[in-house]
Amino acid sequence: MSKNQNPVTQKSGLSTNVILTVVVVVVAVVVIGGVLLFNRSGDGGSGTSASQPPVAAEVLRKPDSNVLTETPGAKVTVVEFVDYQCPVCQNYYSQFMKKIEAEYAGRITFVTRNYPLEMHPLAQQAARAAEAAALQGKYKEMYHALFDNWAQWAVDGQEASSDEAEATAHFEQYAQQIGLDVNRYKQDVVSPNVQSKIDRDVADGNAAKVSGTPTIFLNGHQFEQGNAQTFGEVEQKFRAQLDQELAK
Repeated sequence: MSKNQNPVTQKSGLSTNVILTVVVVVVAVVVIGGVLLFNRSGDGGSGTSASQPPVAAEVLRKPDSNVLTETPGAKVTVVEFVDYQCPVCQNYYSQFMKKIEAEYAGRITFVTRNYPLEMHPLAQQAARAAEAAALQGKYKEMYHALFDNWAQWAVDGQEASSDEAEATAHFEQYAQQIGLDVNRYKQDVVSPNVQSKIDRDVADGNAAKVSGTPTIFLNGHQFEQGNAQTFGEVEQKFRAQLDQELAK
């Protein structure tokens, strides 16, 4: 990775400096196969794309969409399209989105949608694990298990893992740990209903002009990284926009 390139938006394979630990994968973020972050327009903008009309609420959230935090009457709804094998998604999660979820609970509604990318061999499988857990009321727990343990199943050395058998074993272990009926989980994870849910999320993402992960919407407007160069700067910008929306 060139020293002159923005480590937040750099497009390449995983860096050789990636430290594969269960707790933290803190690196200059790169993208397996090339995934852009929030600001895909390259216009150096900041905040949300407020100049564009918001994406319709019914596109961004369906009645059966998964929710990390639900606040009735909340002024702010955050919708994030994620790919569980995406290293950028994992780094945003570990760097600040997990904190946002906890610190803003009771003030915002935080919705997550599936957007598995073809370049990530286990992305669909991970999405099915999350949706199967959701059918037993344990989506949030599986969401955290997948990202907290990302290094266990998502990567193989410096590459994206494609070992479906190993991923299956890990996901079943997480299912057991979070208290799922594992036999039911095994049936649901391969069911057409679960796959249909993922496909609907992807279709809505396409309708919202999602082109990579993670893509985040604040009250219908796509959050843009702008010229932020570090995770800290992106977090600061995101929090500022969140607080601004809450203050309205």
